[in-house]
Amino acid sequence: MAALTILISLFFATFSTTLWAQKASKEATVKVEGEVLKPLSLTLSDLAQLQHAEVSMKDRDGQLQHYSGVPVFELLKLAGVTLGKELKGENLTKYMLVRSSDGYEVVFSLAELDPAFANRVIILADRKDGKPLADGVGPFRLVVPDENRPARSVLEVSNLIIRFAKE
Repeated sequence: MAALTILISLFFATFSTTLWAQKASKEATVKVEGEVLKPLSLTLSDLAQLQHAEVSMKDRDGQLQHYSGVPVFELLKLAGVTLGKELKGENLTKYMLVRSSDGYEVVFSLAELDPAFANRVIILADRKDGKPLADGVGPFRLVVPDENRPARSVLEVSNLIIRFAKE
């Protein structure tokens, strides 16, 4: 009888965890907020509708990884962030704080993300090698292809927050 109780308990624990993981994955969002004209809350479906770019970067072990996602610059434009010719004066003190679901945070100046200033493409990836990102990596990952260390290529991105450095 005790064995049956344990088996039933294990079944329900596994079943409920699987359902929760599926629901969380389907409803995952990344928010673009802060000093923006139009705050965004984007799902995987929303990102799939946007123009994607392909980038490659080396992982910690030096292996080349291939990602697909939306250029962060394009997401910031959708949110009405000051970019391009308007990114001057006080607006150059703005930065983007990238936050992951576990609280890890990194910072980029807006100029680092703007093609008018920097010759680079940083993406919010939703795919690796043509497949959805694995649990613990996605559903959204910031990919910074031209840095020597992947420390700012944030896993499980939850928020892109625009702020003034003068705050």
